[in-house]
Amino acid sequence: MLDFTQGVQLTALPPLSLYVHIPYCVKKCPYCDFNSHAIRGDTLPENAYITALLQDLQNELPRIWGRRIHSIFIGGGTPALFQAASIDQLLTGIRALLPLEPDLEITLEANPGVFEQNRFQGFRDAGINRLSLGVQSFDDKHLHALGRIHDGDDARRALDAAQGIFPRVNADLMYALPLQTPRQAVQDAQTAIASGVTHVSAYQLTLEPNTAFGHTPPAGLPDEDLLCDIENAVHETLFQAAFKRYEISAFARDDADCRHNLNYWQFGDYLGIGAGAHGKISYSDRIERSVKLRQPTAYLNAINEHGQADSLRQNIFRQDLPFEFMLNALRLSAGVPSALFQERCGLPLSRIAAPLQQARAAGLLHADHDRLCATAQGSRFLNELLAMFLP
Repeated sequence: MLDFTQGVQLTALPPLSLYVHIPYCVKKCPYCDFNSHAIRGDTLPENAYITALLQDLQNELPRIWGRRIHSIFIGGGTPALFQAASIDQLLTGIRALLPLEPDLEITLEANPGVFEQNRFQGFRDAGINRLSLGVQSFDDKHLHALGRIHDGDDARRALDAAQGIFPRVNADLMYALPLQTPRQAVQDAQTAIASGVTHVSAYQLTLEPNTAFGHTPPAGLPDEDLLCDIENAVHETLFQAAFKRYEISAFARDDADCRHNLNYWQFGDYLGIGAGAHGKISYSDRIERSVKLRQPTAYLNAINEHGQADSLRQNIFRQDLPFEFMLNALRLSAGVPSALFQERCGLPLSRIAAPLQQARAAGLLHADHDRLCATAQGSRFLNELLAMFLP
C-alpha cells in the first residue's frame, strides 16, 4: 500500500485563500470547460445556494482552525447573476466564520452581458474590491463566434463603469479566435488598455475535449504560424503599455498582480466551497486535495441532507508533489525561491536534483540555484519541462 505521508514534513503552513464557486450562467459558451450551468427560465436558486455555501464553509472549519484568509475569489459561472444583497449575505457569513486579513483581496467574476450599475455598486458596498470582467473581445463578430451574450459596446460600458466603482479591475481577453487577424487582436488589447484597467488576462482560445468547440471545432482557426504572430502582437502591445507579464497569461502594471492567483502559483493553500470547487489544505505531515460534487442540484441536495458535499477528499502522494509544485511555480515569469519547494512540499530539494540538472542542461531552467525559474525556451516548451518532474 502506498504511504501518502512518509517523508513529508512541513515546518510552516502556507498562506490560505478561499475560493467560492457559483456555477450558474445565462448561457453556456461553446469553448467553456468550467463547471458552469445555464439557468432554465427564471429559475435561479439564489437564497438556497448562499445558504448551502455557508453550510459548506462551516463544515470545512475544523480543517483550518486558527488560520487567516489572505484572499477570496468568487468565480463561476457568472457570480454577478446573483443580487448584491446575496453577495453581501455571503461575505457577511464568511466574516462571521473566518478570521480575515484586514487588507485581503476579494475578487468577483462578472460578464458585461449582466452589467447593471446599481448591482455592481452593491457588490462594491458588500466588500468586493477587485472585479474580473470576462470581455474576451470587443469585436462583435468574434463575440458572436464565441457565443457570448454581450457585444463590444456592452463590454466598453461595463469596463468604463467598473473603473469608477472598483479599486482594481481585470479584463479577460481571448485571442487566436476564428478568422481573427493580428491587427484585430491588437485592437482588443489596445481597447482594454485605454479603459484604464491595471490587469489583463490574455488567453489563447483552446479546444477542450468536453466542450461544443471540442466536439465541433469552429472554422477559421489560425494555424501555428499565425497563432504565434497573434500572440506576439498581443504581448508586445501590453509590454509597450507598461504591463509586465508576471505569469503565462497574466499581465499587470502598478503592482496590480492578482494576489489570489499568486497564492495558487506559489503552491499556497485554498479552501474551496460550492459546486465542483477544488481545495488544497496542508497539515504538518500531509497535503490534502478535495473536490465538491459538480452538479448544482446534487450539491444542494447533499448539503441539505448531509451538511457536506464532498466528491473526493484524499491526501496527495508524496511522489506527485514535485510535479504539482512545478506545474504551478513554473508558470510565474520570475519563478520562485528554491527554498519554497521544501517549505510548501515538506520534501528536501535534493529529491528533485536529477530533473533539475536535466532541465538546466537542456536550457529549459535557469542556472541560478537559488531560484526555480523557466528560461524563455522553458516557458515556450513548458509541457516538456514539466514532464521532467513527473513521478
